[in-house]
Amino acid sequence: MSEKKGVKDAYSIKTPEDSINLYRSWASTYDSDFAKQNDYRSPIEIAKYFDKYSNHKDTPILDVGAGTGLVGECLDESSREIDAIDISPEMLNIARLKNCYSKIIEADLTKRLLISDNHYGAIVSAGTFTHGHVGPDVLDELLRVTRSGGLFIFTIHYQLYKKAGFDKKILEIEKSITKPNFHEVSVYGNNLDKDHGSDKVIITVFRKK
Repeated sequence: MSEKKGVKDAYSIKTPEDSINLYRSWASTYDSDFAKQNDYRSPIEIAKYFDKYSNHKDTPILDVGAGTGLVGECLDESSREIDAIDISPEMLNIARLKNCYSKIIEADLTKRLLISDNHYGAIVSAGTFTHGHVGPDVLDELLRVTRSGGLFIFTIHYQLYKKAGFDKKILEIEKSITKPNFHEVSVYGNNLDKDHGSDKVIITVFRKK
C-alpha cells in the first residue's frame, strides 16, 4: 500500500514532470486525503470572491490548475460555461466525473496554450501559484487568452508573493490590468500540521483592461 501523500509532497515538487508524477499517484485519493482531511478552504474562498466581484459577462470561465475540480464544484455556476485546465490527466479524470466542466484541457501552463486570444471572460485558480508549481510568468499567457474586461481571481501562496516575484510581475503588467484587490485568507480550516497548518494565501483580483 502506498504511503499517504500530503502538503509536504505538493510543496516539494520542482518541475512540471514532478507534478505529473505526484498527481498520477495522488489523484484517486486527493479529495479525501488532502482536501477533506485538511479542510482545504481555497476553492471555497475563490468561489466566494467570484460571487462578490463577478457579473453576468464573466463567462466562459477557465479554472487554471483545476486538479480534481474542487473550484468547479464550489462555483456551481450552472448558467456559465467552465473549462478545466491542468497538467495531470489523472486529476482531470476525477474532475470530469463531477460534471461541472464544459471542457477538459490537459496542458502544461508554463508553455503556450492552444487557446485563441481573448477567449475567456474569467480566470479562476486555487492552489496553483504555490511552492514548486507555477510561477508568475504564466500570467502573461493567461492575459492573452482572456478578453478585455475579463475577471481574474486566483490564490498566491503568501510566502511566495515576493519570494517568487509575483509582486514584480503585477507591476510589470499593471498597464494591462485594473488596480488589484488583495484578500489574505487561511488555506486550511482544520489542519494541525505544525509546518503548514496555518498557511495563508493572497486572493488576487483584477480585470484585464
